[in-house]
Amino acid sequence: MQQITAGIDAGGSLIKIVYQEKGRMHFKKFSINKLDSAISWLKTVAPSLKVSLAGGKAMAIQNKYFQDSILIPEFQATCDGARFLLAKENISIEENYLIVNIGTGTSWHVVNGDKAERILGSGMGGGTFTGLGSLLTQVQDYQLLTILAEEGNKGKVDMLVKDIYETAASPINGELTAANFAKGKKLNHTEADRLASLSNMIAETIVLLTSQAAAIHHVKSVVIIGTSIIGNPSLKRGLEFYLNMLGLSTVFLEKGEYCGAIGAYLSV
Repeated sequence: MQQITAGIDAGGSLIKIVYQEKGRMHFKKFSINKLDSAISWLKTVAPSLKVSLAGGKAMAIQNKYFQDSILIPEFQATCDGARFLLAKENISIEENYLIVNIGTGTSWHVVNGDKAERILGSGMGGGTFTGLGSLLTQVQDYQLLTILAEEGNKGKVDMLVKDIYETAASPINGELTAANFAKGKKLNHTEADRLASLSNMIAETIVLLTSQAAAIHHVKSVVIIGTSIIGNPSLKRGLEFYLNMLGLSTVFLEKGEYCGAIGAYLSV
């Protein structure tokens, strides 16, 4: 029986699996609450496995399911996976660059050639969108929340620069946010508007931290990965708009949510 190699990235919300069979790389993800089902599925499709693990729950999975597996530091796996995808997509970044991994929270890494260093972390991320979004609305499902955010108007909840200047000439773009959720006491906004405001606040916060990190480390290119931008056009559009406005080149990697699992796979 042919042995199949698999990389598993087990984070706070999702378990992501990458394996190769007959020369083709396969990708699969499950809610972390369905861990038993995920492992059962993997063992069914690949009875003979060699496994490498990354992520916060990697050791727990190793102890329970794969005692002979290899543990890879999460940040190393993430950056190795991002490099692999950049090469696969024929994207060349000559100078140093940032990797911004937006998962449950967000991590920043600066990449210099073969070296990568985690430089920053924030609790602002997909977990914020799901958790706070469910408090602001009657919706619990992440995908439904993203759909609502896309339909909403942040200007009905956020105070914009143009709201302050009104008829006067604004020194900056009037559509920019002056204060997040500052119109929250007003009643003429919907659940969708509140989610649009939330998505915008998360994007703005991540961009502000990214711009500061870019200035400190003298980089002009940002590679954005992570599960929280998948199927979330409102967040992705906000990130791209603000980063480009600040003069930072932005790359969104296809399959970027699997960087950790890919990096684990590559280490076997």
